[in-house]
Amino acid sequence: MSCKRPHSRSRSPGHFGSERPTARILGASGQQLGVLKLSEALREAQSRGLDLVEVAPTANPPVCKIVSLGKFRYDLSKHDKDKKAGGAKLKEIKFRVNIDEHDYLTKVRHGEEFLERGNKVRVQLQFRGREMAHQEFGMQLVEKVRDDLSGMSQVEMEPKITGRNITMTLTPLPANRRKRRFLPPPKEEAAADSQNGSKS
Repeated sequence: MSCKRPHSRSRSPGHFGSERPTARILGASGQQLGVLKLSEALREAQSRGLDLVEVAPTANPPVCKIVSLGKFRYDLSKHDKDKKAGGAKLKEIKFRVNIDEHDYLTKVRHGEEFLERGNKVRVQLQFRGREMAHQEFGMQLVEKVRDDLSGMSQVEMEPKITGRNITMTLTPLPANRRKRRFLPPPKEEAAADSQNGSKS
């Protein structure tokens, strides 16, 4: 008798063998069904149109769950993605309305670096004194930052005025969709470019 393994490389059921004829069985919602013979557990799973999936092979006895194998794999994958997303840090870059071009490019380059590493970026613009009378200039600058980083990110939180600040949050695009604008290309791309240049 066998119990399917969610990560089996061969995609075939993993066999316990005669020395492990029983397993602790969980229902689809996690309820304990007790320690059963694998033959009984398989019949129970089949009667429900579900699979018997091994979830804790090193336990004694091993633990199997009666569940749809496809749904189980999907839930595992979603959990892994959520963990990775939760690990992303929130970085911040600050601007002033009257920032000069060199400082602007430096800060936008930092933003691109943060996004390249998979971090979210909070863009904050602070008004001082009479600058509050011309909030449209601040909004234009924040929108320029958004546009300049659009090849690397998408807007998670639209620009919002709070007190003397305008804030906006950007989240990185998937790695295969990112297009650098301010950072130099990766080494392998740079090497390929130099080779192409020498041929021409």
